[in-house]
Amino acid sequence: MKMTGNRRQYIIKKARHDRKIVGIWFLIVAALFFMGGLSRFAYIAVSGHVGNVDLNQRTTDKYRHQKILWAQRGTIYAHDGSKIAYSDKSYQIYAVLNKNYKNNQHKPLYVVDKTRTAHILSQYIPLSESEIYRILTPKNKNTFQVEFGSAGHNLSLNVKMAIEQHHLPGIYFYSTAARSYPNEVFASNTIGLAQPVTKHQQTDLQGTMGLEQYFNKELQGKNGYEIRNTDPEGYTLPQTRPAIKTPIQGKNIYTTLDQNYQQYLETLIKTVYRKYRPRQIQAIVTNPKTGDILAITQRPSFNPVTKVGLNKAWLNQATQITYEPGSVFKVLTLATAINSHRYNPNQYYHSGSVTVGGRVINDWNHTGWGDIPLSEAFPRSSNVGMVFLEQQIGADRWLKYLKTFHIGQKTGVTLPEEVRGKINFQRTSDQAVTAFGQSVAVTALQMVQALSAVGNKGQMMRPRIVSQIVDPNTGQVKKLPPHVAGQPITAKTAKAVLAAMRDVVQKDYGTGQAYKIDNQDIAVKTGTAQIPGQNGNYLTGSNDYIYSVAGLAPAANPKYLVYITMEQPQSLTEAPEKILSEVFNPMMQRLLGTGTIENVSAQTEAIAVADMTGKSRQQSINQLEKRKLKVGVVGTGNTIVQQLPVAKSKILTDQRVILLTNGLMTMPDVKDWSKNDLLKLSYITGKKIVMEGHGYAVQQSVAPGAILNKVDQIIVQLK
Repeated sequence: MKMTGNRRQYIIKKARHDRKIVGIWFLIVAALFFMGGLSRFAYIAVSGHVGNVDLNQRTTDKYRHQKILWAQRGTIYAHDGSKIAYSDKSYQIYAVLNKNYKNNQHKPLYVVDKTRTAHILSQYIPLSESEIYRILTPKNKNTFQVEFGSAGHNLSLNVKMAIEQHHLPGIYFYSTAARSYPNEVFASNTIGLAQPVTKHQQTDLQGTMGLEQYFNKELQGKNGYEIRNTDPEGYTLPQTRPAIKTPIQGKNIYTTLDQNYQQYLETLIKTVYRKYRPRQIQAIVTNPKTGDILAITQRPSFNPVTKVGLNKAWLNQATQITYEPGSVFKVLTLATAINSHRYNPNQYYHSGSVTVGGRVINDWNHTGWGDIPLSEAFPRSSNVGMVFLEQQIGADRWLKYLKTFHIGQKTGVTLPEEVRGKINFQRTSDQAVTAFGQSVAVTALQMVQALSAVGNKGQMMRPRIVSQIVDPNTGQVKKLPPHVAGQPITAKTAKAVLAAMRDVVQKDYGTGQAYKIDNQDIAVKTGTAQIPGQNGNYLTGSNDYIYSVAGLAPAANPKYLVYITMEQPQSLTEAPEKILSEVFNPMMQRLLGTGTIENVSAQTEAIAVADMTGKSRQQSINQLEKRKLKVGVVGTGNTIVQQLPVAKSKILTDQRVILLTNGLMTMPDVKDWSKNDLLKLSYITGKKIVMEGHGYAVQQSVAPGAILNKVDQIIVQLK
């Protein structure tokens, strides 16, 4: 049908109208969007928020750079000011793999050559090339960065610098707080351990044992911070000032430990522990007039540097383990009898055995010595004689004295998690056997505290391990003076007990003749205590005892108290008194300054290990051997990059220093190496070393000179 002119005009007019309507609506919608956007912009501009995002804070964060200023943990010192534990830095290595990580000149800041990187890193960290390459090639190709596990932790500054000299793209380090223990095994369970702990993405040192734990708050200090406004390149923005809060350094702890006495005691105890293999052994040296602990050690112990032995030595034997003290406890029985005027040395009793409360109590010599005076009961260590004295004293008075001696009570020494011990006093037979150290559980420091009364004219001194705390920020000194814990006996009684302890050493019937030292006035009491089994009965094996000795010297006016306990020696090739004398006698000689040192063939003065890192291989060997130290070298390179013990560590002559060079990691010849040497080797190489047998190395599964990178385990035979 042919469209008319009017019809065509109508259609054109309608189309124009529709377009106009659409245009108007479009303008309205556009205007609404514009107004909405403008309103939103105005809201954002005024409020500074987009949803839950604070734009002001986000902008501030973008240009705000905050850095933690770490507080240095306080130092623990020996009484002469030498360092026992101090803060240091260690480094952790990591690798960036993301290929988008470049600088402004588009230079790669990621690992470019994985093969070369793996080859070089294998010379400095205890991982093989293949292991490192595998870490650098993760399955997830979007991984930004990787770390190298424990092998990449605790790197020294020298190792870090040696790696950096190779200019490996993508290899970076960050520093972490570290704790240095230059003397290694040195009263380890008493000094304790501070280890890195991460909270809220921040890593700091936390005391987990010993003084490090007890004084953690004082040692820790408070971190500060530095806040700067920077541009995207990291430069400080002009006309801005950094906000700085200075860190508060941790306080310093000064102990009563004598560096020389402690090193010597460690040597003696280590020798006896290796030779006779007791389940446990501990030794404490104090000044009975002040309670100051001059030396204290135990085995098993641990090396706070390598952490070797830590899993077997978490507890401090002196404060956290109780035991029946046995015959050394007779010192308290005799002191109580004399002090309460219930002791007549000329009175006779029948030795051998006695029945109390239906229980037969025997002397260690079951046949006894017939009728003997009470003056011989103590030096002969007669159980029956002590039961006789307990009956003379009376149970109520005896219990009162036990409490006055603070048996079953914490000493209050500044060490963590001290236990109380207990007194089992329900039955008549229990009351009787406490007279010779059964049915009573003590800690070693409880015994030391009680025995101090005998060496200090009746005044009992609390054991003291810390003498003062110094605040390096203010110079303020907090003194922890000697503390009198009580006076359970008179000075006259103490003098009489010392005379009886002399008889233990000097009389031909005394049990302590092994502890006699020529021309020295020594007062001693020996002890042999049975060990309760799980069923409540005492163990019956030939070596199932806790052997002990307590000695005071000079007996006329004691300056030193030495207390040693040894539990279940597995190699009982000598009499227990002879074994303990191998520690007691030379230690007491050293304390008394008599000159000749028995039972130790090597020179035992501690020397500081020099820093060998960065020096040549031969120069290091020559310097160490000149100081009468043995040397073990790991690696094919000519430059030392790591050492154990670390620089400034105190060790004894004839001990071994392990040196790690650059180059390929190789196996040294370990013939005649000690167990401790092998543990150092394991730590510095990261390789597991299985030691079979006892003594010194005679055979090794990996030949000397063999490359260690692909070795997982090394077996060493000891003999």
